Amino acid sequence: MLDFYQMGLKTDLLKMIDEKGYETPTPIQVQTIPLAIAGRDVMGQAQTGTGKTASFGIPILNKVQKGQGLQALVLCPTRELAVQVCEEIASLGKIMRINVLAVYGGQSIELQFRGLHRHPEIVVGTPGRLLDHMRRGSINLASLKYLVLDEADEMLDMGFLPDIEKVLEECPRERQTFLFSATLVEEVRNLARRFMLEPAVVMIEPEEKTIAILEQCYYLVDYRQKVQVLCRILDLEQPQVSLVFCRTKKGADQLARILNRQGYPADALHGDMSQKERDNVMLRFRQGRTKILVATDVAARGLDIEHITHVINFDLPEDLDGYIHRVGRTGRAGRSGIAVSLVEPHQIKLLRSIEHHIGKKMRRTELPSSETAWHNQKERLLKRLNQASQNPLGIYDQLAQEIINSEEAQRFMAAALKMLAEDEPELESMELHMEMEEDIPDNMRAHVELPLGRSQGMNPRRLVEMLVNGTTLKAGQIGDIEIQRNCSYVEVPMDRIDEVYAASYKFKGPRKKPAARSGHQGKGTQEHLN
Repeated sequence: MLDFYQMGLKTDLLKMIDEKGYETPTPIQVQTIPLAIAGRDVMGQAQTGTGKTASFGIPILNKVQKGQGLQALVLCPTRELAVQVCEEIASLGKIMRINVLAVYGGQSIELQFRGLHRHPEIVVGTPGRLLDHMRRGSINLASLKYLVLDEADEMLDMGFLPDIEKVLEECPRERQTFLFSATLVEEVRNLARRFMLEPAVVMIEPEEKTIAILEQCYYLVDYRQKVQVLCRILDLEQPQVSLVFCRTKKGADQLARILNRQGYPADALHGDMSQKERDNVMLRFRQGRTKILVATDVAARGLDIEHITHVINFDLPEDLDGYIHRVGRTGRAGRSGIAVSLVEPHQIKLLRSIEHHIGKKMRRTELPSSETAWHNQKERLLKRLNQASQNPLGIYDQLAQEIINSEEAQRFMAAALKMLAEDEPELESMELHMEMEEDIPDNMRAHVELPLGRSQGMNPRRLVEMLVNGTTLKAGQIGDIEIQRNCSYVEVPMDRIDEVYAASYKFKGPRKKPAARSGHQGKGTQEHLN
């Protein structure tokens, strides 16, 4: 198998590869790097976590020249991914002193102006903020030699095609282009045909295959008991690091608050948060101060967090590929991982579709009784005590004898056990009850799923117009809105649900056919784009 030392890389780059602990190239790196170094345009199918950032970062770093201005541009769908890609490439180019800058919305543009004045050789950015800089004249692409479209399918799904086209039209015709996508849908291939020069196509085995090694199970639950069930699962599984997916931004906030009140350290991550808030959440999560990250799909895109032991679908995803992208965030690099889904009775058909899509039946798991969960937690506590007792106890042995002989022995022992278990929910809190936010009583408002999403031409403004014009609702009665690929979620009064459904079925927006997916699924194959 080809290794990094056989790829013709610069000595300083090889030193950083060694320093970062890259022992052998991943499959996407083995196939992409030699093609890129040879000057080919490359279109790669690979998911986050396969090493794709290094697969384009390494050949670019091998060619860019210090002090020669902006030479490489990487476009990413989200600011989180832009920051991660920037950090990864910057660390690889450290010895070479290559300046890499991330530009994205949500960060002070003045701060980015200062960074651009230092003439970075590589810029990583989101399409909107990059175009903003181009209009202001703070970024000029005239000297660009290398262009990367990272997670191209996500950028197209998020509506960035017009922005991407504007950027590409400003790039020099004589350049090398790399495109990476989790799926090579027809829209992605059309983009490649228009803006790439006879790209070599590298296909890496998709997550549909790799997630088959994960332990996947589901619990059949009533929606009113989902929080209670989640807490019981956390007590039972004791995940070291877990990622919990919610359908809406408000739902993620609410669930994180409830978990914290019950003694489970959790943070929410969603698109309404400021960049500073997001950065603080990710710092706490990576440092282990937060064990549970409650996220929406959009916010979690591009996150590459190691050692996630559990992915929990508090809400099932809107589509089949969404499930694959979610659970693929655990069990990385051959490590074990567990994917748990909370399934409401009316979602059984969706569950069966997911099972068919991934080619694997999920194990239905029964929730343990409160007595069983309590017993398991006591067993963990006694195990910790037994482990601690194996070490020399010194003066504590004498103090324990004094306590045993006192009238407060039982109370002191209970207090000591409680201190020992302070990083776990208290034993008496095992019976948990569903809590609702006071401003959204369950009997008054509900989140309604409508069969209209971005693919059907829906956006928040159009959804509000549709409801105001097609129902008796006023704009102020419409709450949280979440537009996804093929459906939308909207918060409305319970007594207007029938009106809302009726209005959605009368909607006459554009009906976009689902994109045909590439039939090439083989691991490590190459082809030419016709």
